[in-house]
This record gives sequence, structure tokens and C-alpha cells, in this order.
Amino acid sequence: MSGSFGYFRADGDNFVPEPLAVSQWSSDQVVGPAVCGLLAHTLEVRHGGDGFAPVRLTVDMFAPARMRSLSVATTRVRDGNRIRVADAVLSNDATPVARATVVLLRPSEQPPGEIWTRERQPSPPPLELAPPATGPGIPWFGSDAGGPWAQSFGAHENASRKRTWQHPMNVLVGEDPSPFVLAALVGEQTSMVTNWSDEGIGFINTDLTLALARMPVGRELGVEADNHLSRDGLAVGTATLFDREGAFGSSMVTAVANAGRQINAGRLDRRFSTADRGRRG
Repeated sequence: MSGSFGYFRADGDNFVPEPLAVSQWSSDQVVGPAVCGLLAHTLEVRHGGDGFAPVRLTVDMFAPARMRSLSVATTRVRDGNRIRVADAVLSNDATPVARATVVLLRPSEQPPGEIWTRERQPSPPPLELAPPATGPGIPWFGSDAGGPWAQSFGAHENASRKRTWQHPMNVLVGEDPSPFVLAALVGEQTSMVTNWSDEGIGFINTDLTLALARMPVGRELGVEADNHLSRDGLAVGTATLFDREGAFGSSMVTAVANAGRQINAGRLDRRFSTADRGRRG
């Protein structure tokens, strides 16, 4: 069942968006996690392996990816003994709409010494509240001021720190995503948790950068806001990625104000509910 849905369907060398790929910002725009997931998937398939682990992914989303056939072209920039770098360009009808860079490193021994780290690590909702899911469904949301985890965006529309726990959608129909692709899919939600105010979301991110100390474990992952800075309609958000074993990476987005299309709780709750019904048929 888990492989029967996805953001895209492969069509030769191209990728055709499925209805679930539509963005909440526009009915003709592909949602950000789908863009990031597709670029991560293609870079990993074409340039991963050989003992290298992806440690950084940077995605620039400089134009809307439209709900029609997409292609991805990749280039290997560097191929050394310990570091490999590759680029990718995502296009609609030969027009570039996004680009990405992946850095892959060869793991080795951990050096000696004790290093400072974030004292309070994020944690997922308890298993008795959110048992392991068999497939994508309505995400869980939490906040410092909003009480317990809830599958309702509106329950946590306040001015405190936000977090989410999700079983993300597959990138391709019929193919379960790798741990790296899962990190990209959930990592894109950094924009949501860092730009979510007590009146909804009024910033749209133009990029995503992931930095991974290890690959995530399991299909369900979370992201918790660390900071939001903004002025004159420009914003920076940073967050921590986590699974049931703890934190495994950091993420950052930059964003631009989109107040004319402010997304509020009611709109997002309707989207998640509709998408969940679509997944369940």
C-alpha cells in the first residue's frame, strides 16, 4: 500500500505531478516538499553510493514548478576520495525552476573529545498518542504554548515555538523514499514551523538547506523550530530535525513575505484533511 501513492509518476526520463503534489499557495504550483524530495531522490540515485553519505542538500526554488511534466539534469562537480559534490536543475518545458547541490562525504572514525550540543533535544509525540503509521496521514503539530500534540493546525496557531511530526508522502508512485529523501521531504517543513505566527503563515520559502550528521531512522520524522528572524518582509528560519532516536540534523530556509496569500489554520487543516482522504481513496 505504501508505494501506491506519491507526488510524481515517472514518465520515461520525466516526472509528472500527481494531484497530491499541488501547493496550498496555487492550484498550478507543485508543493515545496515535492520539489525538494524529487531533487534529493535524483541526486542520490545518480551520484550516491560507493560508501559516500549525503551530508548537505541545498535547494533553491527560484520559480514556481508548475503542475506539468518536469525534468531533472544533474552534473557531478567533484569526485574525490572523501568528498563528492553534484548539482541538479529542475525544469518545466526546458525552463529551469529550481536547482540543488548535494555534498557527500565518506564516513570515518569519530575523533576524541567532548563537544557542546543543544541541551534540550526535540522529541516526538508519545507512542500511545501517535503509534507508528502504516502510511502518510494527517501530520501532528505541537507548540510550546499550545498544549499536547494535535492533528490540527489550529490547535497550535500561537506565537510560541512550533514543531511537527510527519509520515511524508512518497516522491514517486510505487517507490518508497530513502532515508535521505525522507529528510528532504520533512526538512522543507522548516519554513512552516519557523514562519508560523499566531495569524498563520505569511512567508513563502525560496530555498532549503539540510545538514545531516546521520541518516534518519524510520518513516516518521519531525522538525522543531530553533529561531525566526525577519524584517522588511525577509525572513530566516532555522530548525532541528529528529526521529524517535533523537536529533539527526539541522535545517535553514530563507523566505519572502507573501501576506496577500496568508495561509491560516482553517485553510491548512482543510488541505491536510482532503489530502488524507485522497490517500485513503
